Amino acid sequence: MDFAELMPLFRRLALEAGARILQVYHGPDFEVRAKGDASPVTEADLAADAVISSGLRAAFPRVPLITEEQAASHALTARTFFIVDPLDGTKEFVQRRGDFTVNIAYVQDGVPTRGIVYAPAKDRLFYTLPEGQSVEELIYLGNDKHMVGHVGQRVPLSVNPSPDNAALMVVASKSHRDQATDDYINRYAVKDMTSAGSSLKFCLVATGEADLYPRLGRTMEWDTAAGDAVLGGAGGRVVRFDDHQPLAYGKPGWDNPFFIAHAPGVVLK
Repeated sequence: MDFAELMPLFRRLALEAGARILQVYHGPDFEVRAKGDASPVTEADLAADAVISSGLRAAFPRVPLITEEQAASHALTARTFFIVDPLDGTKEFVQRRGDFTVNIAYVQDGVPTRGIVYAPAKDRLFYTLPEGQSVEELIYLGNDKHMVGHVGQRVPLSVNPSPDNAALMVVASKSHRDQATDDYINRYAVKDMTSAGSSLKFCLVATGEADLYPRLGRTMEWDTAAGDAVLGGAGGRVVRFDDHQPLAYGKPGWDNPFFIAHAPGVVLK
């Protein structure tokens, strides 16, 4: 794979998909339908999927593509592939809460090595460079503390190199928080707790804004692969909950086990 060609393509497609999503998001009321698994889908999901899938297939027709919104792709089996969630956090989108993302990843031999996470309503864009390290590109200069620099600047990402295990920063799901998650978090000494939607949680660990993100609930590989790649490029890890081994991709059915995303300095319990 030519990553020097791939990553600019990922960036372009994510931005184009994000623009299509925002057209719907800022427009009049939109229809929300239920898929076979009862999860919601909107015209924004489908429009973003069309942009991304057509772009990837045109540029790399021989690489298998798995995308949430194309059920036929879920029957594929592969170890090296593209995997896409064109609108991760549809519930956040429907409620117009902003915590939704565009996720595109390249998985090589079961490992997500390159990826992009774009949060169009929050003007935050995270991705791996061709060389593998992760950055946040500043695409809007607002008043948020993370926006320091100039538009187009790429800020290298790095997990917190020395998290204080006596005062951890924890991020958890906004829409899927449950008692099991709270019980697990209570094993740690927590300084601060925040909630976020979609794959933004991986990115908050990648920037050092959080140290630990546990997920004790159902997710699919397209939910996690891009964030996993971005976190990996920032020095972080995503491991299975039960044995702390790396989360693998290309599994039958594309289901994930429970997992923990963390800065390596966190002592897992």
